[in-house]
Amino acid sequence: QVQLVESGGGLVQTGGSLRLSCAASGRSVSTLNRGWFRQAPGKEREFVAAIRWRDGFRNYADSVQGRFTLSRDNAQNTVYLQMNGLKPEDTAVYYCAAGLRGLVSSSLYDYWGQGTQVTVSS
Repeated sequence: QVQLVESGGGLVQTGGSLRLSCAASGRSVSTLNRGWFRQAPGKEREFVAAIRWRDGFRNYADSVQGRFTLSRDNAQNTVYLQMNGLKPEDTAVYYCAAGLRGLVSSSLYDYWGQGTQVTVSS
């Protein structure tokens, strides 16, 4: 079983920054790709960013490209999402996910965290 624990959400003003963390524990976590998704009220869950664990390849949604950056700590099995230049439309619950089968589609992830709220005020 794999457990994912997110942290780092909060309230920030437009243009501010936050760093989300996703710590993984359990069997074979060091082989799992990691993704970040978000869901705003009344909207579907959408892809934000992902990292392929075996080679570090990163993929970003167009809406966050250039503002958000993924990094990782292999020893701690932790992924970080640095979010700069935040906008009100970034407001959502952010979820960390892990899986072996892909990067962008949420249906390809097997494990999910509980989510962390990010609110950007205008």
